[in-house]
Amino acid sequence: MSHKSTDYNFAEIEPHWQKYWDENNTFHAPDASVKPKYYILDMFPYPSGSGLHIGHPEGYTASDILSRYKRAKGFNVLHPMGWDAFGLPAEQYAVQTGTHPAVTTEKNIQTFKRQIKQLGFALDWQREINTTDPKYYKWTQWIFLQIFKHGLAYVSDRPVWWCPALGTVLANEEVIDGKSERGSHPVERRALRQWVLKITAYAEKLLAGLDDVDWPDSTKRMQRAWIGRSEGVEITFDIDGMNEMLTVFTTRPDTLYGCTYMVVAPEHPLVQKLTVASQSAMVADYVKQAATKSDLDRTDLAKGKSGVFTGSYAINPVNGKKVPIWVADYVLMSYGTGAIMAVPAHDERDFEFAGKFGIEIIPVIAPLDGKEVKLPFCVDGKLVNSGKHDGLSTEDAKRAITQTLAEQKRGHATVNYKLRDWLFARQRYWGEPFPIVWVDESSYRQAASDKHSPVGSMLPPEPVTYKSQDGTIRYALPVPASELPVLLPKTDNYQPSGTGESPLANITEWVHVHFNIKTGQTVSAKDAKPNGGDWVAAARETNTMPQWAGSCWYHLRYIDPHNENALIDPKLEAYWSAPDFYIGGAEHAVLHLLYARFWHRFLFDIGVVKTAEPYKRLFHQGIILGEDGEKMSKSRGNVVNPDDIIREYGADSLRLYEMFLGPLEAMKPWSTRNIEGVFRFLKKSWREIIDQDGNMQSRISKDASEPAELTRCLHETIKKVGDDIENLRLNTAISQLMIFVNALSKAESVAYSTVRAFIQMLSCFAPHIGEELWNRIGEKESVSKADWPEFDPEKLVSDEAKIIIQVNGKLRGDITMKKDSGQATVIAAAKEQIKQHLDGKTIVKEIYVPNKIVNIVIK
Repeated sequence: MSHKSTDYNFAEIEPHWQKYWDENNTFHAPDASVKPKYYILDMFPYPSGSGLHIGHPEGYTASDILSRYKRAKGFNVLHPMGWDAFGLPAEQYAVQTGTHPAVTTEKNIQTFKRQIKQLGFALDWQREINTTDPKYYKWTQWIFLQIFKHGLAYVSDRPVWWCPALGTVLANEEVIDGKSERGSHPVERRALRQWVLKITAYAEKLLAGLDDVDWPDSTKRMQRAWIGRSEGVEITFDIDGMNEMLTVFTTRPDTLYGCTYMVVAPEHPLVQKLTVASQSAMVADYVKQAATKSDLDRTDLAKGKSGVFTGSYAINPVNGKKVPIWVADYVLMSYGTGAIMAVPAHDERDFEFAGKFGIEIIPVIAPLDGKEVKLPFCVDGKLVNSGKHDGLSTEDAKRAITQTLAEQKRGHATVNYKLRDWLFARQRYWGEPFPIVWVDESSYRQAASDKHSPVGSMLPPEPVTYKSQDGTIRYALPVPASELPVLLPKTDNYQPSGTGESPLANITEWVHVHFNIKTGQTVSAKDAKPNGGDWVAAARETNTMPQWAGSCWYHLRYIDPHNENALIDPKLEAYWSAPDFYIGGAEHAVLHLLYARFWHRFLFDIGVVKTAEPYKRLFHQGIILGEDGEKMSKSRGNVVNPDDIIREYGADSLRLYEMFLGPLEAMKPWSTRNIEGVFRFLKKSWREIIDQDGNMQSRISKDASEPAELTRCLHETIKKVGDDIENLRLNTAISQLMIFVNALSKAESVAYSTVRAFIQMLSCFAPHIGEELWNRIGEKESVSKADWPEFDPEKLVSDEAKIIIQVNGKLRGDITMKKDSGQATVIAAAKEQIKQHLDGKTIVKEIYVPNKIVNIVIK
């Protein structure tokens, strides 16, 4: 090294080795290697303006320790990093300040990158990706085109939060208690044109795939619950006096005779038809109020139930009874059919509603033991008040009533899912543009007539259309892969369009184009229309993709980040395959993972990848709380900036302390005061190896004869630290390293190989001091190139035993004795050790379990 500090000077050591790693591309993973591969993936960060917080390094440090260990164990390790950089915050900042999102995003990325490099992570920066880079989102658009081609994308009017005062669509997090976060204006639900992906077509595959991955059980349960597979019956009710029907899905057809009312969602398309004149004002007011509530508020079980009677009745198909139809906001149009049959005697929610509005309650399930039923009775039993089905068990009744409905053509068994199709559009500027243009019907049919042209070959089996409010029907045509990426236009105007559309709608020169329906070429409509009959007037899609889009497939792009001709080279995909280890916060346990699994499974189905699931092993690190035990937030004033900790204690201390706080998956509070402990450990490690002149201690040599206790401790440490890293018990691995340093401090003579092995282990956790010590003891190559030390099982066996001492069965102390010590010797030593407990007592019996326990019985 160029510097030669005599003490542990982290402020000098850490920048030196960070520069060394950068200049030597130390952690670049070659694509061709005889070594087995190991692919480690972190959930990549959103580069916010505030930079890294103290929670970010926790997961990154854990994955870094694992990557360094796997590299030492002979693996070709891929450990990349990138940026999930599209999204709402950058656009909001642009609206407020007039600074282009690309400018703020790039600035934020540089801050994050500086902070991450300061932490000494063994990352392959040659594979860095950025979701806002056109070279990246070109392939996000390409994947969307494949989804479009296979008929898994469509357009539909879907409810979004709309703020009339601001003239814009708001995200869920921008709405608080029915008002806009900015300005506190009233908001409402408004149906706007949205792209939707048919993730429901993959519901069964997404469920089945969970059996093939090594994930936390809690995450699998959440995924299964979100998909929500239910076996049940779809039942059709006629509407009294109308040529209309209501269809419901239920898992309890056995309770159909107890249906005493029905509920439709406020957004149900039949609400207006169902509402009689005398009820119209109340229903209209109720529907308007429901539009100001979120789905979460509406389905909150703790809230009081509300609803309005429409004045219409349905006909129960099994007994012909008239059933009143209500509108209530606890039913969502986005779940099931948007209508339910309500059985208040056997459902807590329906029971509460019926009680409030005085609706009839008819028990149709009774306990099997004949005891008096207490309503609501929500478990299995036998049928009563159910006509010819009385006496049947719940399961038998389900089959019998389903058969009756099928015979009447009023119902059939089916499978339903809680999972809804993915609303895949945002009315934002800062997102991936859709590779779609809209044309009239004749232009579409002309394009579709040529199945071999770039445009015609990418069309789905059925046209994707949209009918606007003026009745105009438009058709979606794909921009072919040869024309990608569709670039996000530069603009200084990020203000809302005022119509609910994206700000892109205001950039008319970008929106309106001449489009070649054979080749997919586009020319701005302000320019002269090219010659030839294949050019038509078209309008670009002005919605942008959600932030989820770029994070659905980034694990693949790390494998082949610079490929301009394909999303991924098949040979590289075959070599690196799916990540072997994926780590990130549990807050992404459902949506990100579900969406990524959907895209990856789709790419598997069309032959782009060879694995059905994207992530083999998943781990969720816990949350680091503030010193007050609360979640860190600016409003609480308990946020800890990692820059401050690094400045005072160094990055290695920060890394060690975050791992030493407790089990990696646990929630634990930060304590700046307690970081002193690991800082002292690093300084002690330095002093035990380096002398006052900055050189290796003279007691350390290749010829040294060290105590057997130190040798045994070394081999115990090698085994335990290796096992603990494999199982992510990183806090106990650090504890073992501390035990070893204590043993090292007692030895007057130490073998060079012992110190060398310790430095190798320490460098996984504290890489800067590890590299420095490695260099100081005379090693030439980076410690990251060294093989993991091997332990000798025979060295783990001690000729001494720790013997527990009991008096009348109660623990009173312990002693360490040679294993071949005789019984009399051991008992004598034990009695001397606990003589204060024996003084004045009569010994009745002395029991010795060899090398384990001495128990002295007294009276």
